[in-house]
Amino acid sequence: MKRRALLQLNPISLGLGLSMLCSSQAWAVQMDAMHFGADIKITAQSEEDRDLGTRGGGDANGIALDLRPWLRAQRGDWSAFAMGQAVMASDIIQTDTLESSADQPESGQTDGRTRKKNYLALREFWVDYAGLTDYPGEHLRLGRQRLHNDDGQWRDSNIEALNWRFDTTLLRASLGAAQRFSEYRTDLEELAPEDEDRLHLFGDIAAQWQPGHWLGFRAHHSRDDGALADPNQPIDALDKRANGNLTWLGLHAHSDAYNFRNQKRFNYWASLTSLTGERNSLNSSLDDSVAGGQSSTHLNAWATDLGLRLRLDRNWQIGAAYARGSGGGDADGSGNDNYRQTGLHSNRSTFTGTRSSVQRFGEAFRGELSNLQAATLFGSWQLADDYDASLVYHHFWRVDAHQQIGRSGINARFDDPLADITPAPQVALVDGEKALGQELDLVVTKYFKQGLLPAAMSEAIDEPAALVRFRGGVFKPGDAYGSDTDSLMHRAFIDVIWKF
Repeated sequence: MKRRALLQLNPISLGLGLSMLCSSQAWAVQMDAMHFGADIKITAQSEEDRDLGTRGGGDANGIALDLRPWLRAQRGDWSAFAMGQAVMASDIIQTDTLESSADQPESGQTDGRTRKKNYLALREFWVDYAGLTDYPGEHLRLGRQRLHNDDGQWRDSNIEALNWRFDTTLLRASLGAAQRFSEYRTDLEELAPEDEDRLHLFGDIAAQWQPGHWLGFRAHHSRDDGALADPNQPIDALDKRANGNLTWLGLHAHSDAYNFRNQKRFNYWASLTSLTGERNSLNSSLDDSVAGGQSSTHLNAWATDLGLRLRLDRNWQIGAAYARGSGGGDADGSGNDNYRQTGLHSNRSTFTGTRSSVQRFGEAFRGELSNLQAATLFGSWQLADDYDASLVYHHFWRVDAHQQIGRSGINARFDDPLADITPAPQVALVDGEKALGQELDLVVTKYFKQGLLPAAMSEAIDEPAALVRFRGGVFKPGDAYGSDTDSLMHRAFIDVIWKF
């Protein structure tokens, strides 16, 4: 496959598609085996003190209109799907919950990665074949697609992939390969350095060993062949800081806890993951525009996520969870025992027992499970298919008080941009202090107009046809952020979604 210059989005073609969609009144119409329509999303965002008051900026306040036209065709066992996107906003607004905290705009970004208020994009385009076996839940799909697992901690991202899925009552499995070649956005001409030349190989299998109880195994291998700069060679923000090969192996068990229609009195989830591999990284340099030497480390880390949820009655549930991503390393802060996630994760899931997905590590903090511990208490409420709400409390602290954490939604000061342990701009934590902070989240949703979409779209769409949702969190930083930071930070959204 040729380089991404041949794969970049043609905004003229997408604009013509949008024009045709508007002329047809953006209504989903069935034409033989073809459906087309649009998702319309309005998002209002209020975000204050992402930098905790340590530098200028760090706020986002505005509203965005996000139009997503889609087309789906099917003939026999073959089907194809494409979805575009046009965003118009008063500020740089995060309309997509799949965007990671590292995708937030920062002053250090270069022209090729500068996010803009208005842009066009291609979200998905794939071809699917369902005729390899007679099972209705078996699919082989090629193209840019959403890879997703229930807890969102391994895969939850739109990416170019070849993915085979097998989903039956008693057995679920998947096997695939993925690599990002382009962002397919008019404002992002370059890939993030960590995505350049990085291949993902993944597979999982899970069996229902008792009714409603699943036990499974997951594997993911990341091979990054991107070249690192030689010592004293000029570099910029788009050059790679690290490469290498990493392997995740994990066991997981749950009681179908991520299914919001699950009416069990007790629900649980548990996972244990090991991470091994070799990672090469650039050393720090006194001049940020010049590469230093290179170092190689062997990673040996692990992570776990445990949760228990109790149903009080038909509408109310309460629960508690604990997650830990290992931390540790040499005295120089190499962090070779710091767990890190796959890079395809979102950490969003329905762990509270409602239809609405919630950020597992805080709507405001948005932590990555790296040198991090999180204790969580939550309560949720659901009224038929009309309303749901979740109230979540988190307490965060470091595993190793001398190592940095992974990416988060807090970007208070720029660390050394060459530091492998801080792959995104973030706060310089106080050495020896473990307490990262506390957070209180609220997610409330009202659903409307069930059943507007064609039945053939039910697999691709995981939301009702219309909804209004508030999702937000207030974060109170702990001692690890120092005494010169602001006492509170908040991030909140109101989403209005209508699917035609």
